[in-house]
Amino acid sequence: MKRLSSDPVELQKIYQARFDDRAAYRNNLWKILTSVYFSRYISAQDAVLDLGCGYGQFINNIRCGKKYAMDLNPRSRSLLNADVRFLEQDCSETWDIPGNSLDVVFTSNFFEHLPTKEALSQTMEEAYRCLRPSGKLIAMGPNIKYLTGTYWDFFDHYTPLTELSLKELLEMRNFGVSHAIGRFLPYTMVNAPPYPDWVISLYLRLTFIWPFFGKQFLLIATKP
Repeated sequence: MKRLSSDPVELQKIYQARFDDRAAYRNNLWKILTSVYFSRYISAQDAVLDLGCGYGQFINNIRCGKKYAMDLNPRSRSLLNADVRFLEQDCSETWDIPGNSLDVVFTSNFFEHLPTKEALSQTMEEAYRCLRPSGKLIAMGPNIKYLTGTYWDFFDHYTPLTELSLKELLEMRNFGVSHAIGRFLPYTMVNAPPYPDWVISLYLRLTFIWPFFGKQFLLIATKP
């Protein structure tokens, strides 16, 4: 019997129900996140993989040289821009990407959907293999430390993590972790009120308020 996390049909069904009605707002949010915050870590020449790309809002909006996106949801392909190479595969298996060829692996709200910690560990091994020396892994996701029961409000959440548990795994896989922020963004946009653009931009700049509202971690790690 397939797990939900590995069944493309079920993935497509659950994400359509969860995200389709706010797709335009989510895309606009990612325009702000990429331009105001994440662009500082990614250059116009970088080769970037969006791991667990979902609807492609990050990789479609980030400015970089080469774009890759990976997901098991077959619908992702139709939502990606023409300049994005789509890899429809299990991320814990060998990636169809040459070693030492990526500058950045980015992932958002994805690791919690992996079925086991072994799958996550294998995924980190592939990220390490495919990144160039000095390449970066940028990961954000829900922090179980600050969510307790609400973490399990989503049926496809399997693997609870904190910034420290993910940091430990990355260091075990020989990454050097430069940022391990426990509180970055609020938890979720599902059933949450939409915020004006200026509020989102201001929030990203006022780092001193992150500890009051942030329930997602942010980690940035580098391959030596």
